Amino acid sequence: MLKLGKYQHFKGNYYQVMHVAKHSETEEYVVVYHPFNNKDDIWVRPLSMFIETIERDDKIIKRFTFVE
Repeated sequence: MLKLGKYQHFKGNYYQVMHVAKHSETEEYVVVYHPFNNKDDIWVRPLSMFIETIERDDKIIKRFTFVE
């Protein structure tokens, strides 16, 4: 499963992954995280989207990269 910790989004911002949770209806895994500079702003994103690779400027890159 996904490591908890600090991640960098491909656009440069940093986020703290707090949990990986399961959606109560679909049983899809979601990532619970917050911007590194605002721990009260809680976000969720499907795990599949969090760990996916994307194409930018003809390069394949990770959406989020584990930092520490």
